Amino acid sequence: MYTVLLAADPTAVPAALGRVPVHRRPRLDPDLLRFYAEHFPGHTFAVCCFDHADAQRAKPLLLWYPPLDPDRLTVPALDSHTGGAPDLDAVVPVDHWVLFSSDQAPDGWGAPVEYPANMRHRLRAFLPGAVVGRKYGDGLALRNGDFSISHRDLLEGDLDRVERLRPGPRQRVARTFRTALRAATRIGSQTGEKGGA
Repeated sequence: MYTVLLAADPTAVPAALGRVPVHRRPRLDPDLLRFYAEHFPGHTFAVCCFDHADAQRAKPLLLWYPPLDPDRLTVPALDSHTGGAPDLDAVVPVDHWVLFSSDQAPDGWGAPVEYPANMRHRLRAFLPGAVVGRKYGDGLALRNGDFSISHRDLLEGDLDRVERLRPGPRQRVARTFRTALRAATRIGSQTGEKGGA
């Protein structure tokens, strides 16, 4: 179903694509690969190659890896629908459910997750028993970035501490994010909708 390439340097991916079957081989913009090489040094990159003709048989991929920062959970959410490098200064519409979990969460923490009874036990061992999360959408636009929260704030259930994180050495756009969330909540309360929080 998938051919997965792993690379310490995303600019090395084009050379490896020659080993991927032609019907699964994506066309990747060199600017996008350079962007990731420049903004995410020390990361490993996964390029999941597949054929759209096989989409009905597709299953989600699960990646398990040690975090670069064990005190912070970050959900990738950089937006770029052009195929090129993301614009870090862009304000982009968001439509995400952002869910977090931790194996260190105490009993009774979060919302329990139910899985199908026929799920393989080996897979179930990797999945969370409980999660916390929030929907970001309903017309909300935020500065481009990832969603991030400290492990401590997560365990305390303080989702108001979720921040938008830009690539690089901990460059947050939290103030813009929280201001936009408050504005969306105010607009939602005026229109009778729930807003983005």
